[in-house]
Formats: sequence, C-alpha cells, structure tokens
Amino acid sequence: MKASWKLFGGLSVFYLIMTVIYWQIGGEPVGVAGMLLSACLAGMVGFYVWFTQKRIGVTLPEDNLTAEISDGAGELGFFSPYSWWPLPTGMSAVATGLGLIIGWWFTLIAVSALVICVIGWVTEYEKPLSSSQH
Repeated sequence: MKASWKLFGGLSVFYLIMTVIYWQIGGEPVGVAGMLLSACLAGMVGFYVWFTQKRIGVTLPEDNLTAEISDGAGELGFFSPYSWWPLPTGMSAVATGLGLIIGWWFTLIAVSALVICVIGWVTEYEKPLSSSQH
C-alpha cells in the first residue's frame, strides 16, 4: 500500500499543478473545476490508502522487495460459482437506462425489477432460521 498512497498523492499534486497552469493560460472554468475535482479525488484515495496502511501496521507483501508470490497467497473472499443474479441485475440496469429515453412508465418498471434483482443477489446465500433454532 505504500506505493499506492504515494502514487495517488503524487497524482493529486500533479493535477493541482496542471490545474494552476491550465487556469493561468486561460482555460475554461469547467475544465479548471474538473481538474481540481480530479486532484481532490486522487487526494482522497491516497489519504484513505495511507490511513488504512497505518491502521493495519504491517508490511504487506507488495511493499516488500524480497517477497515471493506465495507470500500474498490466501483466501481473497467468497465468490459465488453458479449465480444467475448478475444477468437479470444487468438487464434491469440496462432497462433503467433505456427507460430514461423511452418514458417514465418504463423507468418505474425497470427500477422495480432492479430493486428486486439487487435484493435477490445480496440475499442469495441467506438461509432462514428453522423453527427449532429460535
């Protein structure tokens, strides 16, 4: 993470310098605002990664120059092997975008379907308690 926060901090400083240069040569206000917001976003990400590294308090394998690939091995999380929920969620999201073009009635239907799909995807592995476990 040490390289990450340095990268984003440097990117933030670079955007700030470029914003000042762009403003001085007569850049448009929207461009100046966009570059300033980019500097702020890079700074926020850099601060978050720096703060997280300080809170963890250990050297990560990607920061160790003598680390092996196996040093970073381990469980990365649980990934659903046979989930069908991403397909209807994506189709509902596309339908929501099309609804903004077609009409408000289509948007309402698509947003309703999107909410149902997201709830289904999030609660896919939730198991209800049986009556004997209460």
